[in-house]
Amino acid sequence: MGYVELFAQQTFAEETERITGGAAGWQDPPEIRLEKVQSDGFLVIRRPQLLEHLAPPWPVARPHGEVMLELKLAGNHVDRKAVERALLRRQARQVQRIEEQDASWLGEEPLWLVAPHLPGWLVEMRRPVCFAPGCYWVEPQWQRFLWIAANELPLRNELIPFLMARSGRALDAFGRWVAPHRSIEWVLSMVEYMTMSMPTRDELIRRFGKVDDPEIEARRQHILKVLLEMSPQTKQQIKEEGLLEGQRAALRRVLARRQLTPSKDDDARIEACTDLATLERWHDQAVTAVSVSDALA
Repeated sequence: MGYVELFAQQTFAEETERITGGAAGWQDPPEIRLEKVQSDGFLVIRRPQLLEHLAPPWPVARPHGEVMLELKLAGNHVDRKAVERALLRRQARQVQRIEEQDASWLGEEPLWLVAPHLPGWLVEMRRPVCFAPGCYWVEPQWQRFLWIAANELPLRNELIPFLMARSGRALDAFGRWVAPHRSIEWVLSMVEYMTMSMPTRDELIRRFGKVDDPEIEARRQHILKVLLEMSPQTKQQIKEEGLLEGQRAALRRVLARRQLTPSKDDDARIEACTDLATLERWHDQAVTAVSVSDALA
């Protein structure tokens, strides 16, 4: 630091409290440790024209070569301190780009902060402007950044990376929606690492059933075991559903031996029945029934 900078600081230190009547004072700055300033990642924009027809926020990235991304997943802090640190990392990257490239570069490093929701304190302080579902510009202009509220984004394939930041019921809805579009390995990772509710995790684990790959099946069984240990209620629910499924299978076997073929409506009725006593009664009636209707009476 040069003498001019030191002199300016000294002037601030000596004059601020006096000229403001004590309304403001000077404090020597704490050391800002910048040996490692690193964001969560960057979006490198290679073919911006392809972003035009995607759902927001993608089109916003078109004018830029890269976008700095900060991810605040469910459970992460989204307080003012976390946002200020993100802005500091953005500023450090901007200085780095100026140093690495031609100093005449006049661009600004765009920052996208992805979180489950828009925090109340930010609404109060900055008055963000919503320009698309879940997408907010946060001003002022000289410190502008984009806040992406994942819970408000629509369920669309091109938004899946952003939707990973959802929380609560919105995360459960995302999990149920995305599971059919992804491999079982991906779904298992989602169930294992993301903070979905126990019923949703259990539903997704059992949706695939037993798989042929021994490693994947072993992992599925391990996750299911962990879920059972974490939730006695889920364990009881699985036990009850296992009994129901066993009774449905027994009923269908009796009907098959008696050469009684259920219609689609009959089969749907059997599948939809969640009362064990009713399924047992249908099973007993099927032993002597002359038709499927008699068996399910």
